Amino acid sequence: MSEETNEIRAAILSLVREYCRAQWPSHSFRPGEDRVPVSGKVFDEADVVSLVDSSLDFWLTTGRFADEFEREFAHFCGVRHALLTNSGSSANLLAVSALTSPRLGERRLKPGDEVVTVAAGFPTTVNPILQNGLVPVFVDITLPTYNAAAEQLASAVGPRTRAIMLAHTLGNPFDVDAVMELVERHQLWLIEDMCDAVGSEYDGRPVGTFGHLATTSFYPAHHITTGEGGAVLTNSPLLKKLVESFRDWGRDCWCAPGKDNTCGKRFEWQLGELPAGYDHKYTYGHIGYNLKVTDMQAAIGVSQLQKLPRFIERRRENFAVLREGLSELQRYLILPEPTAGSSPSWFGFPITVREGSPLRRTELVQWLESRGIATRQLFAGNLLRQPAYANIPHRLVRPLTQTDRVMRDTFWIGVYPGLSHEMLDYVLRTFNQAFGEAAAGAAAA
Repeated sequence: MSEETNEIRAAILSLVREYCRAQWPSHSFRPGEDRVPVSGKVFDEADVVSLVDSSLDFWLTTGRFADEFEREFAHFCGVRHALLTNSGSSANLLAVSALTSPRLGERRLKPGDEVVTVAAGFPTTVNPILQNGLVPVFVDITLPTYNAAAEQLASAVGPRTRAIMLAHTLGNPFDVDAVMELVERHQLWLIEDMCDAVGSEYDGRPVGTFGHLATTSFYPAHHITTGEGGAVLTNSPLLKKLVESFRDWGRDCWCAPGKDNTCGKRFEWQLGELPAGYDHKYTYGHIGYNLKVTDMQAAIGVSQLQKLPRFIERRRENFAVLREGLSELQRYLILPEPTAGSSPSWFGFPITVREGSPLRRTELVQWLESRGIATRQLFAGNLLRQPAYANIPHRLVRPLTQTDRVMRDTFWIGVYPGLSHEMLDYVLRTFNQAFGEAAAGAAAA
């Protein structure tokens, strides 16, 4: 790069900083006028500068920023490898697909094999199981952790069970001890969906380091964002290679985009029924996808990663404020509890309305939404009640009693770092006002 282009680039980036300050000025929260979101991107001028900086390279696929983000994110999560992909949903698809590879021999997942999971969650934790011809085995969940019922896990394992795939619900780790005991006893694969749980810990160890594979998301709602984006994590060099292959068209070659002959024998391989010396860049060992990210997405991630420790701290602080502030309403509401031995990096604050409450969930949610406080259901509720899943192959361990309860009575509100103390105070006042008026109305009746 010439001195002239360096100077122009520096001037452009200086103007970007100036633009950010003008475009997104800070202002005080106005109760009843401004929304209190459940989630959202939290960014600053450094993130926008990094995005524009990468765009000036005009390297439109993965490149230097992707390499840096993969390396630094893996280090943060305590694993050897992080493989970027275009979404957390794609990360789940890649993780399951990698375990179907013939290169895993007798341990590969085959059509009809079973995967233990839950129906109370986001659909793309379960979708890759179905998309690969596998059979989900659903266990119920427990309140107030909203994770798989540990006492049901052992009875979920049958003759064809080969894997467990569970999410850490809203950032709250599942019972890792119970899961790992089964994984080791039955030689099962474990995939941790940590899309909502970056920074969570179990027994002092980061989630994502227990499974053979782990997945995460960088969607704007998540702990850090690249816009669209996700990653697959693993400590296994073999699984890393398989995930890369499925992500990159199913190819055998591991050369990065724009690179050739990394292996040093590009025209010397003999694979399958191909002629000897067939170009290794066009040799395919799997029926794969193209699920890469752009370097511009990764550039945002590189910048966001610097803020991640502070983001995690704020999530925990905001959760604690809500937990304390709503404690006097526990006769009406079931408040969330961390799994024993865990330290969650909370994604949201789940609430279940008790039987006998003067307000049902729908009434409470409408009250909050009408006053600018955003809410969300616990994703699919009970996935088996959703239209698309009415006739899927599956097995139940026991009736999904608590899963159905969550579908009827549970919602969650935000704890993300963009929420100010003024916003949280307003949320707490609004909850108290809702139940105060409802109780007074019930007494008058």
